Amino acid sequence: MNNDKENLSPVERIKTSSNGLRGSLKESLADPITGAIREDDQTLIKFHGMYQQDDRDRREERVSKKLEWLYSYMIRLRLPGGFLTPEQWVGLNETAEDHSTGTIKVTTRQTIQLHGILKSHLRPTIQSFNLQHLDSIAACGDVNRNVTCTANPSESPLHKEAYELAGKISEMCLPKTKSYYDIWIDDELLVDRKAEEDPLYQDRYLPRKLKIGIAVPPNNDVDVFINDIALIAIIENDKIVGYNIAAGGGLGATHGNEATYARLASILGFVDTEEKVLKAVYEIITVQRDFGNRSDRKLSRLKYTIDKLGIDQYRAEVEKRTGFSFEPAREFKFEQRKDRYGWIQNHEGKWFYTVFVEHGRILNTAEYPLKSGLLKVAQTGNANFRFTCNQNLILADIDEKNKADIEHILEEHGISEYTNGASALRKNSVACVALNTCSLALAEAQRYLPSLVTKIEPILEKYGLRDEDITIRMTGCPNGCGRSPNAEIGFVGTAYGKYNLHIGGDRLGMRLNTKFKENIGEEEILTTLDELFGIYVQKRLAEETFGDFSYRYLHTLN
Repeated sequence: MNNDKENLSPVERIKTSSNGLRGSLKESLADPITGAIREDDQTLIKFHGMYQQDDRDRREERVSKKLEWLYSYMIRLRLPGGFLTPEQWVGLNETAEDHSTGTIKVTTRQTIQLHGILKSHLRPTIQSFNLQHLDSIAACGDVNRNVTCTANPSESPLHKEAYELAGKISEMCLPKTKSYYDIWIDDELLVDRKAEEDPLYQDRYLPRKLKIGIAVPPNNDVDVFINDIALIAIIENDKIVGYNIAAGGGLGATHGNEATYARLASILGFVDTEEKVLKAVYEIITVQRDFGNRSDRKLSRLKYTIDKLGIDQYRAEVEKRTGFSFEPAREFKFEQRKDRYGWIQNHEGKWFYTVFVEHGRILNTAEYPLKSGLLKVAQTGNANFRFTCNQNLILADIDEKNKADIEHILEEHGISEYTNGASALRKNSVACVALNTCSLALAEAQRYLPSLVTKIEPILEKYGLRDEDITIRMTGCPNGCGRSPNAEIGFVGTAYGKYNLHIGGDRLGMRLNTKFKENIGEEEILTTLDELFGIYVQKRLAEETFGDFSYRYLHTLN
């Protein structure tokens, strides 16, 4: 057990002395002199689903005018399984207009972020969410974050069971402190401190963030193995008979620090009841709480704990705490890892339309009024809203009698045309927020990848690859938020306009890619991809994906 209390990171001391994650947040919010909050509170606010940020595009201008940086905040909703009612979407749209930049951002964690919220608008934003029965509790911070699951109910009649499990896990893993309501909702809240005692997180919380995903084969649309805890539904005779449970995924790393690395989760074994699933997840978390590295936050994710202890010892410790043993993992098969765009009908006769939302950015432009179209759909009350881990949106649970009306709105606002017209590469692209608001970003991502894809598309056309489902992902730093290490083509920002190019990941999310070229700009990126696509069409095996080919190609070079 990690009992080194003399060498704790500063964050550990902030958490344990925070009075249930309250810190001095009320005092910070009341300070009219600055748009920022106190330094320790910048750690604590993450547990409430927020990050303090600033507009990095305007830093130089602000400094030249002797003004402080233009601080604002990002708020992320907790939406296990990624679901909103149409009424909640209408409310969210209004909140975004009143308190943020207006852009609604779909994330790779199957939820929503709003950016550009000024400090004076934080409480009104949270209070408006509360009126919509939404919250941002534990959407960030050293706790379990949003629980993802297979997004589209049309994928399987068993979707509902997995979605409900995501909600139960999320509820089980919520911190017990009522500080969220105390600070953001009700200043006069009387808190029973005894009820705030937290057997899962104690007063230490976790050494670092923890993510959980649930996949229902044959579609690995959640990228399940990138999670700290991964659950794969095992289906026999059209029933979920249990779950394979894996642990230790995570894509973040640090440039120049070889002790850090991306890793996919390792399978611990199979459990056959929901009760055992919940108990196993709980105890995997407690083992990480007790054994995880609390001295060096770069080495504090669950993946490093597993690699330090060894998978067998980690499994044994979990089994000791659960009181039962994992059974041998059962067979499963993923056949794809993507969203099903356009219309599809499920086993109940309900219709679903998956909208392509490039990098999750829902806004209006002069050419494409996406946000207005989606609001009009929501105002009909005839479609639920579901979010995918590929940053897209599903208009869900539509009755046959309402399908034509929804279809008309999609056509009227150019949504179906945009979705149908996007290339396969563009539809399989993912990018993190990066600049201008992420403090960790070294390079662009969501603002740049669309234009880079536009320049790659003619190269694909030249080789007859326009319809090839190649996954391409970009992150502005090595932290992995855009999941670039788990793509066939991955870009990791190193400096403004420069990226490491990674290739060789598989199409199903079962193998990480490998760094191929370092610190290259756009011209070399395009030249390199041109060469690789040319070799691919000449030397590919029958039905061989680009990821499998490039993995094989890399081995011929070594």
